[in-house]
Amino acid sequence: MSDKPLRVLLIDDEAGFTEVLAKRLRRRGLEVLVAFSGAEAVRTLHENACDAAVCDLKMVDMDGIEVLKIFKKMVPSMPVIMLTGHGSEEAAKDGLDAGAADYLLKPCDIDELLAKITAAITRSRQSASPAADPS
Repeated sequence: MSDKPLRVLLIDDEAGFTEVLAKRLRRRGLEVLVAFSGAEAVRTLHENACDAAVCDLKMVDMDGIEVLKIFKKMVPSMPVIMLTGHGSEEAAKDGLDAGAADYLLKPCDIDELLAKITAAITRSRQSASPAADPS
């Protein structure tokens, strides 16, 4: 990977949680953009290139699955990791079916989240690389 820090878009309507998580990810060397609604997330991604997104499933204006579907149309190769704090693994699995790279239950371990982000970006870059298919 390059020397440039990974840029992650963090989407969650719980401002306190989002700011704390963003701060912790920044301390680990990521560049973090935050959005507090689905609509704000779509605007942010439209204006900024991101390596990955971390999106809450339950938000007031639109749910995470809607955001995921829009992101997949905007930047199909960008991995999106879903977060849910509502114990709804079924909804998280719906996210996987809709194209999410992975999911975690909130509150999540920061190192586990960072590992999932890094792994998803690595997989995305490998599948986008012409060298990924040696046949």
